[in-house]
Amino acid sequence: MPQPAQIKSFRKRRFPQILTRTLIVLLLLGLLLAGFATYTVRQSFPQENGTIQLPKLKAEVTVQRDKWGIPHIYAANSHDLFMAQGYIHAQDRFWQMDFWRHIGSGRLSEMFGSSQVDTDKYLRTMGWARVAQQEIQEINAEMKAYLEAYSDGVNAYLAEHQGSALSLEYTVLKFLNPGYKPEPWQILHSLTWGKVMAYDLGRNFQSEIERAILLKTLTPAQVEELYPPYPQDLPVILPEFQKGKTGEDEDSDDTPFTAFDIEEVMESITKPMIALEQLIGPTGIGIGSNSWVISGQRTDTGKPILANDPHLGVQIPSIWYEVGLHCTSKSAECPYNVTGFSFAGMIGVIVGHSDRIAWGVTNVQSDVMDLYIEKINPKNPNQYEVNGKWVDMKLVKETIQVARSQPIVQTVRYTRHGPILSDVSPNLKEFQPNQPLEIPPNYAVALRWTALEPSKLAYTVPQINRAQNWQEFRTAAKNYDVPAQNLVYADVDGNIGYQMPGKFPIRAKGNGRYPVPGWTDAYEWQGYIDFEQLPKSFNPPQGYIATANNLVMRKYPYLITADWVYGYRAQRIVEMISQQREPISVEDVQEIQGDDRNLNAQILVPLLQSITVDTARLQAAQKLLRDWNLQLGMTSPAAALFEVFWKHLLADTFHDQLPETYFPNGGDRWYAVVANLVKQPNSSWWDNRNTPKVENRDQILQQSFTEAVDELERIQSQDPKNWNWGKLHTVTFRNATLGKSGVAPIEALFNRGAFTTAGNGETVNANRWRANKSFEVTDIPSLRMIIDLGNLDNSVAIHTPGQSGHAFHTHYNDIVDSWRNIEYHQMLWEQKNIRDNTAATLKLVPKLRE
Repeated sequence: MPQPAQIKSFRKRRFPQILTRTLIVLLLLGLLLAGFATYTVRQSFPQENGTIQLPKLKAEVTVQRDKWGIPHIYAANSHDLFMAQGYIHAQDRFWQMDFWRHIGSGRLSEMFGSSQVDTDKYLRTMGWARVAQQEIQEINAEMKAYLEAYSDGVNAYLAEHQGSALSLEYTVLKFLNPGYKPEPWQILHSLTWGKVMAYDLGRNFQSEIERAILLKTLTPAQVEELYPPYPQDLPVILPEFQKGKTGEDEDSDDTPFTAFDIEEVMESITKPMIALEQLIGPTGIGIGSNSWVISGQRTDTGKPILANDPHLGVQIPSIWYEVGLHCTSKSAECPYNVTGFSFAGMIGVIVGHSDRIAWGVTNVQSDVMDLYIEKINPKNPNQYEVNGKWVDMKLVKETIQVARSQPIVQTVRYTRHGPILSDVSPNLKEFQPNQPLEIPPNYAVALRWTALEPSKLAYTVPQINRAQNWQEFRTAAKNYDVPAQNLVYADVDGNIGYQMPGKFPIRAKGNGRYPVPGWTDAYEWQGYIDFEQLPKSFNPPQGYIATANNLVMRKYPYLITADWVYGYRAQRIVEMISQQREPISVEDVQEIQGDDRNLNAQILVPLLQSITVDTARLQAAQKLLRDWNLQLGMTSPAAALFEVFWKHLLADTFHDQLPETYFPNGGDRWYAVVANLVKQPNSSWWDNRNTPKVENRDQILQQSFTEAVDELERIQSQDPKNWNWGKLHTVTFRNATLGKSGVAPIEALFNRGAFTTAGNGETVNANRWRANKSFEVTDIPSLRMIIDLGNLDNSVAIHTPGQSGHAFHTHYNDIVDSWRNIEYHQMLWEQKNIRDNTAATLKLVPKLRE
């Protein structure tokens, strides 16, 4: 397990001194040479045929796996259905489940040793496990029974499997941490899953931190230029609603901290954030998903078609686990008949369809995190000021167990706003203001976040899974509080809908764009937006609803966020739906999901075609853009040229004025920034401050274009026709733990790739790369799903890299090629169709008492 915080020296560090790298390699090679490798690898593969007796099971359960490894579970009652789901998840994905529960509870050091102590301190400061424990105390009897049944299923598997019989990773971990043994699964572990996902999808305080740090060297006006308002010419999710005021018009001067040196504090918080990012993926602001639903008025079947592709960090195994959950006879006690995608570690189906409805999700990217600067009592570091009085902090002792080392005791300090994040850095310097402002001489930074309050998210999944209509769907969605999502809906009766659920704070003042004073009530949260006032739509007149993390409506009386994704993916989806002349089919929707058109190029290519280049090689390159269809195809020379140019344009324009940590990543926000700047040919942003002359737009365009040609000639070919975007833009699926060890033989066991890909982060086919890092893909459409409500067996899906979490299993990475080529498999539905495509059948039966 690497030390995630050491990103730049990542491959240079060694494992903790449990065993040297050389010894680990020799041991692994010894296993291979001794001929034990095949047995070691295969002994963890799941039993897929025959009969297994399970304690606590009430009746026989049938598990039919299809040729893609997807299990279709049939049970007579709800207890057995969810118990079987827990058992099957553990069969295929227990290492993933074990790892994620250690993230959720801040217990990575127990598995991987002292290298993870700082990450654990950050996670314990967040306190997700403490919040989950509160939720357990409040959970109702039905939900508790479901989660206990799931835990019983996982634990039934653990009772019969240990060490290498669980997963190959445990064979390697034994060399690093010989004493480690997985503990039984608990309800707590399922609930912390939701906290990790909420953090993964909702880190808007990163933008708060970035803006605060940038104010050290830039004016407020310059900072706002780098965070432009949502463009007027890009689509909103609900265009039919245009009344009220815009939430973006909230008071933007929400903090007096626009000129003081808060850099040390904020940078200290970013260090553990970056470390955690290495484990759960570089998502957050700017990363999103696509979903849309099309009314039967526009489809070839006369019934709705629903599409969804959530975008998440590249990883192996897949974050998703496809599964069918079927009550053999639907009843009040067992009301489930659903298929789609689950999370290993959670009950139910997160996105998919039942016999009545279908639904999909995209991230709202809501602003539900605020940073508060707290005044600390210089005589007592555990007191902070509230309205002129010193108040005691809440102190929570945390004991971090460290593999092969002594435990570490940490004290987490809480203010009324939440945990003090600045405590997680041991090297904070005393803050010194550089402006004559009333700044606290002793201070700390606390986080208020909706996910650090008890949530009802766990209720939502089974409630949506059994919903029969729009009203029941909305009732279930009411509990979808954290992370806030755009939910799209369709049903077999022909209805389509949209609902935004979530907990959104109503602030007394400000819009959450910068850290605010914590010692007064001026910036307090006054409550949450009532669910009935949240945006929704049912059977809108345009006959479709498209979401891509973009602005929901132009006019809305409350603030959801000021940091919407800018709508380029949404624009392309809306264009392709609205321009269809013939009724839309599932195949048409597949074409939309695979679209690689770059709307950034639509703005910049005309400018590139107009600049003067005076050499034959540059003219030959410029000619590539003349007939380009703006599609970032895998083999496209023009796509390679434009994307390499984009990297250089951002560097040439912004690197001289921004700190390296915040060099442009090239995502949607930078599309909007540059789209505004190209209208200002003499903007100061174009000038390179490191040169004596003053550059303008066209000079920088010419420079960046030349640099792009130079780079492609150097790394690919002197002949522009041989340039190839896919060969630059590859994806490698890495195991989040051992796959990033820096030890090549171990990485080779678990990682797969590199594979060529198309698109970029802002095409509908959203394979994101980062202009401040490399062309390698970091985030992907983690699944694609298209539901045909006219014929559920006509629905299709794909995820990647495969169903199995076991390295070298047939289904470990068998669907990568289908995924990257925008191909799908059928979502089997009717029992006869499942039976006809069954590759293995497993019977789970109650264990007889001895």
